[in-house]
Amino acid sequence: MEHITLLLGIVIVTALVFDFTNGFHDTANAMATTISTGALKPKTAVAMSAVLNLVGAFLSVEVAKTISGGIINEEGIRTEVIFAALVGAILWNLLTWLLGLPSSSSHALFGGLIGAAVMSAGWSSVNGSTVITKVLIPAVAAPLVAGLAALLATRLSYVIGRRADQKATAKGYRAGQIASAGLVSLAHGTNDAQKTMGIITLALVTGGVIAPDSNPPTWVIVSAGMAIALGTYLGGWRIIRTMGKGLTDLAPQQGFAAQTSAATVILASSHLGFSLSTTQSCSGAVMGAGLGRKGGVVRWSTATRMFVAWGLTLPAAGLVGAGAEFLTRQGTWGIVVTGALLLTGAGVIWTLSRRKPVTIDNVNDVDAEPAGVVTTAIIAVTPPPAGPITTLGADLDAELKTTIPAPDPGPSAEPTRPATV
Repeated sequence: MEHITLLLGIVIVTALVFDFTNGFHDTANAMATTISTGALKPKTAVAMSAVLNLVGAFLSVEVAKTISGGIINEEGIRTEVIFAALVGAILWNLLTWLLGLPSSSSHALFGGLIGAAVMSAGWSSVNGSTVITKVLIPAVAAPLVAGLAALLATRLSYVIGRRADQKATAKGYRAGQIASAGLVSLAHGTNDAQKTMGIITLALVTGGVIAPDSNPPTWVIVSAGMAIALGTYLGGWRIIRTMGKGLTDLAPQQGFAAQTSAATVILASSHLGFSLSTTQSCSGAVMGAGLGRKGGVVRWSTATRMFVAWGLTLPAAGLVGAGAEFLTRQGTWGIVVTGALLLTGAGVIWTLSRRKPVTIDNVNDVDAEPAGVVTTAIIAVTPPPAGPITTLGADLDAELKTTIPAPDPGPSAEPTRPATV
């Protein structure tokens, strides 16, 4: 580490800041459904997730290798390019957090990296085949696979437990949710913490500190794991609210199915070196679980906003990364201006977030959303499951009940007789 220059040190610190934002941005992936169904208290949930994120960071380096030596060509890439890429990724993460949208931190990082690299060295600096096979295809496939798996798992869980005692079943699934949430947190650490490891490793290669194709040094693994764990512990309550209550209302069976399906997809992709979006996998699983229960619905207006954010993430972060790279190539003053713009943007977003803060106390409070055409049609043709269910079913039942007024007793059977004298 004695060869690290001031600029390289700034890039490493900025990468760890991105890792921190990744942590609180993606806490919802593991713990939103657990919190919304009451399986764990919010603070306990994020503390558990933070610890397992840290543990997961030490389990693999395959995704880090994909980023440090796969997406862009290391030759001819300057350290300033990495800094510009991180600026684009951090600002997009903060903006989508402000809006409560569970967008992909991974794609924000990739977009910033691709945009900055293209601005610096042209399109030849990007390995197009790697981007397609290990970024774009998983981006499309992961939410679909996780959603379908969660849908089938939810239906299977209701079929198996239809004759069981509802209270005992709910209690068992809540315990299962805690275990599956821990698995998602572990999977998140193995996938997302490695992205920062890969970026720092790439910066060290461009700075001549380590040789190309090197594994992340131990201190990089430790620092990246600590940064994402700290961000996770603070909790991204805005996105937790959207994932836990904004997309659909989940019973414990559905939460367990969603988390188990998402964890399986994430762990499999980490083993194969696919740098997929854990956010998209978990969001797809939540929607699949919502549709898997009879009478369950997805709030498609919220889902549509989320889909739009997914589509904008790569190009938006890429444009910001390209603009930041244009500034940094101007020299020292350009780097200073870029850093100042990053701090200013972060400060403005934080100030705006304080107008309507979402905290541990109101994370499960969601304003009622009017039912759309699709939701109304599903409710009309789909009977609810047998037995009591949680909030959504109760709410719908209350709305659909019609109170029949008692009949007017009318005149008494024996009319009042006039008094006689």
